[in-house]
Amino acid sequence: MLEVLAVSYEDKTVLHNLIQLYRYDSSEYDEHVLNKYGLYQYKYLDHQWTDEYRHPFFIFKDNELAGFALIIVGVPKEFVKLSGSQETNVVSDFFVLRKYRGQGVGKQAAFHIFDMYPSAWEIRQTQKNQPANQFWNKVINEYTNGRYKEE
Repeated sequence: MLEVLAVSYEDKTVLHNLIQLYRYDSSEYDEHVLNKYGLYQYKYLDHQWTDEYRHPFFIFKDNELAGFALIIVGVPKEFVKLSGSQETNVVSDFFVLRKYRGQGVGKQAAFHIFDMYPSAWEIRQTQKNQPANQFWNKVINEYTNGRYKEE
């Protein structure tokens, strides 16, 4: 069973810990570096609970934490790069633990989130991150029946 649940402020440390795994995983593509404390910085962590348009979610598979999604909902046109819609949703960050990759967990979570916030979406990935590009192309193609634009 897959669940996508809002992250409470009380679980901020858990989200921070998952972000460390996410940043480690993606560091080979986006060149994130450790700070002097051996941690990856993520300057928008507190913003997940202070900006009304940000929505952090945990992804659970069979009651076990499997990842997270950081979503921005209803972003005005002037804050997005490609969408011509009045308001657009953005997948800011999305992470599935390696243990759950290739099992449909990410796809199910993405579909659930798209269904929660029906609107135009922008999903950006680092161009060098071919696994992320392949994942999102497959997911978006399936969700939209091929009706999407890639730039």
